[in-house]
Amino acid sequence: MGKKHWRKGFTLIEILIVLGIIGILLGLAVPQYQLSIKRAKEAVLKENLFIMRKMIDQYYQDKHKYPPSLQALVEEKYLKAIPVDPITGSAETWVEVRQSFNPDEPLPPEGAGVVDVKSGSEAKALDGTPYNTW
Repeated sequence: MGKKHWRKGFTLIEILIVLGIIGILLGLAVPQYQLSIKRAKEAVLKENLFIMRKMIDQYYQDKHKYPPSLQALVEEKYLKAIPVDPITGSAETWVEVRQSFNPDEPLPPEGAGVVDVKSGSEAKALDGTPYNTW
């Protein structure tokens, strides 16, 4: 009758300690993960802008005029497809900057070509600048 009976399993305090440790680790890891995702999207945006601007310049060098639209770069085989803006998640949100002949005119003349491209996002980058100013 002097046998000790041992219970199997964990006590409530052991489970709470483990859950607390897991919560602390997640609290440290999740912000770093989200920051790395934002950095990656910014790097992709910079690369996409660089490539599209390079192709606009190449189009100008070849044809001595700017492309009428970004879609013209695809049609003329300068790009395989218009890339997706990683910030907005769409290829339709790029802002085409058209050449201006007279600074007093609010709109460029009909047929003015695309001289630059910018992101359509209003969000701000990690450095505080808006994506649509890159």
